[in-house]
Amino acid sequence: MAKTIERPKLAAGAIAVALLAGGVMIDGTSEAAGLGESSAKAVGAHMIEKKSWGKTAKGEEIELYTLRNGKAEVSIATWGAAVTSLRVPDRNGAIADIVLGFDSLEPYTKENPFFGVVVGRYANRIGQGRFTLDHKEYKLTINNGKNQLHGGPEGFYRKVWKAEEVEAKDGPSLKLTYVSPDGEEGYPGTLTASVTYTLTDDSALRMEYTATTDKLTVVNLTNHAYFNLSGPGEGDILGDELMVKAARYTPVDETSIPTGELRSVANTPFDFRKPTVLGARIGAPDEQLKIGKGYDHNFVLDGGVTKKPRLVASMHDPKSGRVLEIITTEPGMQLYTGNFLDGTIKGKGGKVYAHRSAFCLETQHYPDSPNHPSFPPVVLKPGKKYQSTTLYRFTTEPAQASAK
Repeated sequence: MAKTIERPKLAAGAIAVALLAGGVMIDGTSEAAGLGESSAKAVGAHMIEKKSWGKTAKGEEIELYTLRNGKAEVSIATWGAAVTSLRVPDRNGAIADIVLGFDSLEPYTKENPFFGVVVGRYANRIGQGRFTLDHKEYKLTINNGKNQLHGGPEGFYRKVWKAEEVEAKDGPSLKLTYVSPDGEEGYPGTLTASVTYTLTDDSALRMEYTATTDKLTVVNLTNHAYFNLSGPGEGDILGDELMVKAARYTPVDETSIPTGELRSVANTPFDFRKPTVLGARIGAPDEQLKIGKGYDHNFVLDGGVTKKPRLVASMHDPKSGRVLEIITTEPGMQLYTGNFLDGTIKGKGGKVYAHRSAFCLETQHYPDSPNHPSFPPVVLKPGKKYQSTTLYRFTTEPAQASAK
């Protein structure tokens, strides 16, 4: 039986969403079949459910939290602070999970393409796995050819984060924290990092990142969600329509490290300033597309770093009518079109994740910034706080609303 945390009187919306998700309400507590002991608490239509999700090979207990607001729901694991499920309606009101991942913990703990996790201490690549800070060179662990990718082979995405339910006026909210010791993966300083997820009443998943350090270091955090707006395993994403507010991007060398150039997108396959079908130019004879085997590049977002989040990109799925808007304070965003998904991974419900069956839009500072003084700085000093906010906001459009 489920364990009751508290027993508030539930609004009809909370009950409806719980039933939609496959749970059974028992005195304000939800128990989902087959998922073990769980507990839930609700205020109006806002609801947070917590359940045990198993143990790692090291015996670490992992929890799964589900946030609901009467319109949508998101599930977040303490393993890698991973978004494991994100359920939103289509144009007809039908709910579907739109992020790739797995139904259970074990596949997340094994090698996979960073499904839904928070990556760090430094998201994206650092060339040659080294950088110089305050006249001292730091050598990092290597896990991507000669480079480091997403913080190394044991980055934040392979750590157990501590979860805490927090108060937010505009939706159910969960804060996860991880303390990275000095020297982990080669980085200097003990870094205390956190991400707060809030499922807002205006249909957005807000992610607020913070970090502090006791020694000069570098930091760059993001979420690595893979989206298919029709649902995982429901075909490719090449018919989706993308808009990015970016006049430039960072071209890369043959190992996907930025050259340092900020190149204009004009008259290139990287120009998404007007909504454009994602697959329209993905096969163009462009050197950069050949290097990435498709899009796997950082866009230089108009406006640079901002104090308040602003709309920087949108993706529209004509099949479902779902629209994903990216709203952020960050100066860059990596577009990745699932180029290395090859059908060998079976995910939720046994569905195969085929080539280009998902996209990522990772808000960030630019890749390899510690080695490019002209890029926006990523250095964090003791006594200062790293702060970054990104929202995934969801809307729908009718069938006839399609970019030309």
